[in-house]
Amino acid sequence: MKRLLIVDDQQGIRLLLNEVLKKEGYITYLAANGVEALRYAEEEAIDCVLLDMKIPGMDGIEILKHLKEKWPQIPVFMMTAYGELNVVQEALELGAIRYFTKPFDIFEVRDEVNKTLKGQTNRQ
Repeated sequence: MKRLLIVDDQQGIRLLLNEVLKKEGYITYLAANGVEALRYAEEEAIDCVLLDMKIPGMDGIEILKHLKEKWPQIPVFMMTAYGELNVVQEALELGAIRYFTKPFDIFEVRDEVNKTLKGQTNRQ
């Protein structure tokens, strides 16, 4: 089974994504900050990340840099409530495959994750 890491400081968003993506058969890990996110990435062989741009302590760009440095093959979707085009552009240049603007369509997120992970082998 594919393992998804959901990183957002808003508990409601983490729980909503968790509920929808678990129904799709994914194993999900929830992180409220960068330290938790990187710990899960290190320990759990994550296959895909949904990452908020603005979280306390370490922002989404910093986390994305760490993830892509160590695991460049992991697809990362960015989420933002602020359509800051320069930050979004930086995330895409660093390897994020797409971004969703909050409030997003949960079913669009689900469909994009499914499409991205279909046929992908698990990370070892």
